[in-house]
Amino acid sequence: MNNMVEAIVTIALAIVGVAMLAVLVSGNAQTANVIGASGGAFSQSLAAAEAPVLSGAEMPGWNAYY
Repeated sequence: MNNMVEAIVTIALAIVGVAMLAVLVSGNAQTANVIGASGGAFSQSLAAAEAPVLSGAEMPGWNAYY
């Protein structure tokens, strides 16, 4: 069962990887916008994951370590 799940995940990641590559190298691609959106989504996900640890005190422009 684990081998089957691993194979499915590997195939899914390969498909996503090819799709990302196609978007980035396409003649009509807005690569900077795609990368910026990906970074923004990752940043928001990271902030949501850290919120319980930081007591939800994370605010834009505010550094809890000062």
